[in-house]
Amino acid sequence: MLQSLRVWNFALLEEVAVEFGAGLNILTGETGAGKSILIDALGAILGQRVSSDAIRSGADALRVEAVFSLDESDAELCALLAEQEIECEDELIVLRKIARTGKGSILVNGSHVTLTFLKKIAPYLVDIHGQNENLALLREDAQRNLLEGGDSDLRTRLAAYTQVYADWKEKTRLREERAEEIEDIGERLELLRWQEKEIAEAELTVGEDEELETEIRRLSHAERLVENAAEAANLLSEDGEEGLAVLSALARVTHALDEVARYDDALANAQSMIEEAYISLQEASYEVRDYLDGIDADPARLDRIQTRMDVIDRLKKKYGGTIPAVLERLSSVRSELESVDNYDMDMAQLDKEIGTLRKQLKNLAAELTARRQEVGAALSADIARELQGLGMAKARFRIVVTPAEKYTSRGADSLAMLFSANVGEEEKPLEKIASGGELSRIALAIKSIVAARDTGGTSMVFDEIDTGIGGRTAQMVAERIAFVAHYKQVLCITHLPQIACMADNHLYIAKRVKGDATVTQVTALSDEERVREIARMASGDDVTEAALANAREMLAGAEKKKTDFPKKSKTKN
Repeated sequence: MLQSLRVWNFALLEEVAVEFGAGLNILTGETGAGKSILIDALGAILGQRVSSDAIRSGADALRVEAVFSLDESDAELCALLAEQEIECEDELIVLRKIARTGKGSILVNGSHVTLTFLKKIAPYLVDIHGQNENLALLREDAQRNLLEGGDSDLRTRLAAYTQVYADWKEKTRLREERAEEIEDIGERLELLRWQEKEIAEAELTVGEDEELETEIRRLSHAERLVENAAEAANLLSEDGEEGLAVLSALARVTHALDEVARYDDALANAQSMIEEAYISLQEASYEVRDYLDGIDADPARLDRIQTRMDVIDRLKKKYGGTIPAVLERLSSVRSELESVDNYDMDMAQLDKEIGTLRKQLKNLAAELTARRQEVGAALSADIARELQGLGMAKARFRIVVTPAEKYTSRGADSLAMLFSANVGEEEKPLEKIASGGELSRIALAIKSIVAARDTGGTSMVFDEIDTGIGGRTAQMVAERIAFVAHYKQVLCITHLPQIACMADNHLYIAKRVKGDATVTQVTALSDEERVREIARMASGDDVTEAALANAREMLAGAEKKKTDFPKKSKTKN
């Protein structure tokens, strides 16, 4: 609900602060006082285009600030705010500034937003019906919500359809993705098969590369190994020109110590150590000999091993750097090949599932369309009757639901609201109707029918709804507006006393000369001031006692009418 509107330097509005209340807020005043300017300022808050020409003379910029109260009915609005990381609190403050340079800024609860986002949240704040603005009424989604909101059977059918539609869309998407993958997989399939063959044929084993590297080092240095091993063997056990071998020398040492031991055991420990050393060195000499005998200097063997190592190194370089990584790649390739091999089976299953869902979708869509046509026909008749009571006796109104081939999230049909104001005139879609007054009355007729279930927080604005009406029609319009305002906040600019009498809050707009400039003021009228204003609207500037008495009678009658309205209900059908 709109709580307040503050305007700075907007045309005739130098600085104006207006407080609005629940129910029906009536704005009256003489022609040219600035009533429509106030609505234009509100339009700026809703993202409507504002020219820099609207900036008051002598000012560099204009500002408009609106404060809205929010409650649990504003959940969708809060969800939109959350997407922009804007806190959804009890109040929503929208501030828009436009400079003469053309630059501007928009703040929503202190956060900068774009004009696009402002326009996105606008339908959740205010629904304007006027000469050029009937935005909510003309949106197809709003028209569909109108049709579906009052029929529980239709909502149930829509919910069932929506679930099947979501499943069908998901399966169709998966099939399209699968088909695209297969179209691009020809070359990749060849690559996968080559990779699988290349890795599999290598028959790699974990640790094989380390073993081969050891053997390559040994074979590559066979001559040096033989030379050094032979030298070691000779020094251990072969006496040469250079002298005794190590083992021969130790044998002589052992013999000498044996002789010493015959007469003195003082070297017994040394003797034992030398004997142990002799045994260990003898075993070492055997091991060196065996090693020497086992050295293979076969160049052919080295070539074979080197070739094998080249294969392993190439695979490691291509597929991950280690044999385990190469083997993991082989597993991945085989899985992907298996998936491709199962393509036909997968596609056949998807086609079967899509076919089943499409049949369900077709049946549910047809049922949905048929029910919409029934509900649309009944609602059309109700709206047509309301329009007759609002002074449009010759008007025709029809909600036309036409089956369509394309499935959408809302069904397989198109919806149009057709209207003809006069006999002989072709019925046309609402968006092609030029008259703002006609659109406003159509909107009023619709809201009168759905008021009790339309408990959303959106405020309604009626501008110029009283164009070209009077007498009994004016009274009917007044009663309908008051009935709608019984359930939600309504702002209405009017020149008709019948409508003004229904006000819960009456605001008077007047202009005056301030210095060398003209400014507009907005004043909340007291009860006695309301009487005088109603009298002025009914009788002109010459307000007589009779006119005042008539005004009081009109106000009393209006209050009685309002008390006859049914009790407010927050229950939605």
